[in-house]
Amino acid sequence: MDIVKPPKRHSLAPAKQRILDTADRLFYDEGIRAVGIDRLIAVSSVTKATFYKHYGSKDRLIVEYIAYRHLQFAETVDAAAQATDDPEQLLRDILALQVRLISSPGFRGCPFLNAATEFTDGAHPVRRAVDHHREWFHDLLENLLRAIGHPLPGDASDDLVLAHDGAMLGGYAGDPVAASAALQRMYDRVLAAVPERAAA
Repeated sequence: MDIVKPPKRHSLAPAKQRILDTADRLFYDEGIRAVGIDRLIAVSSVTKATFYKHYGSKDRLIVEYIAYRHLQFAETVDAAAQATDDPEQLLRDILALQVRLISSPGFRGCPFLNAATEFTDGAHPVRRAVDHHREWFHDLLENLLRAIGHPLPGDASDDLVLAHDGAMLGGYAGDPVAASAALQRMYDRVLAAVPERAAA
């Protein structure tokens, strides 16, 4: 089925991609502010001149990291969308994706929420990049809920996004099985409000 397409993936110079891959791993595993430029340069096996040539500053790299995480998630959702014409099935596929993430080795919560907690200024470019992803995800869920006839797709999307946030945090700080089960129950409650399902 058709959804908002992910951004087009562009090939990067090998050194630039290596820096981004290093940031993707270290920022998520250790925290964005905990990882300095010198460490990024050393682990990426590039020179300082090469780092600044490609990214200019750490903040710019952080924004690129958030965009990269968004791209990966959007591509995964798009692949699921190409495999079905059923919007409810796609909602279930998105749920399954989140459950797999929560139970995966090395899971440290939502990378977007993690970034937001480290940048308190809502006008900062990093926060704007996080907001872009969250608005995209909310709109995706709202459009799918509208497609299956939910009477309040915007409100229901709010509920699912908040449930995702809680499951990401609870899955990392608490019990991933319980967090996944709670997220499943929220999806079930939201889908049960669709008139045809409610009448069944």
